[in-house]
Amino acid sequence: MRRIVQKSILTGLLSVVASLGLSFSIVPFLGGQVAGAGLFMTIFCPLAISIPASALHFTQSEKVRRAEAAAKEALQKLADAYEALHLQSRTDGLTGVLTRSAFLEALNVASQKGASGALLFLDLDHFKTINDRYGHATGDEALRRTGQILARYQSQSDFSGRLGGEEFGLFQNGLTFDEMLARCEEVREDVARIVLKASSGSQVRISASIGALYCPSGFDPSNSLKTADDNLYRAKALGRNRVVA
Repeated sequence: MRRIVQKSILTGLLSVVASLGLSFSIVPFLGGQVAGAGLFMTIFCPLAISIPASALHFTQSEKVRRAEAAAKEALQKLADAYEALHLQSRTDGLTGVLTRSAFLEALNVASQKGASGALLFLDLDHFKTINDRYGHATGDEALRRTGQILARYQSQSDFSGRLGGEEFGLFQNGLTFDEMLARCEEVREDVARIVLKASSGSQVRISASIGALYCPSGFDPSNSLKTADDNLYRAKALGRNRVVA
């Protein structure tokens, strides 16, 4: 409000200066004289008209500016909420990795962009037994810790997801076949190092079976998923806690 008053007064003073300038230029030219009531009106009228008019104008302008700022802030909050909701819809709430649908979508995009690398399917061994013996809280913690391990192997072009239950997927762009084998063993060993503490106080160790596939540039996502899944079940059939690639 103070700024509006100051700007209105300044506008009024400028109006008076303009009025005096015109009066002292035109009135003498017409043979008149600026004095007395004429001089008073030359000063008073611009002040009486311009100050209220400019105050109204500046007030409305300030209201518009504030409304625009509020609208901009509301739009930003809406965009942030949409982005958060979009991220939430793509992220598994328990493990923090992608949901199954988001993982499959990312795999399709990687294929379309000509990516090549390693596709890993990971399944926690005897997960039902862990839930039944130690409780679902311990099982959830096993899933959370596994998701954290997979997230550590991600970069801008890599992604991991929870494909359902205790099954996870990891795609690592740019790995060779030998690098893929080494990475599979790293992940398997990382999971095997997890030690959980059940509500009973017991320590619970877990392990994972991994089925892996090297995906060349232009790989077919559907066939690759099936092959990696078949390799995973071979790893489990061969005794679990191992890699089949």
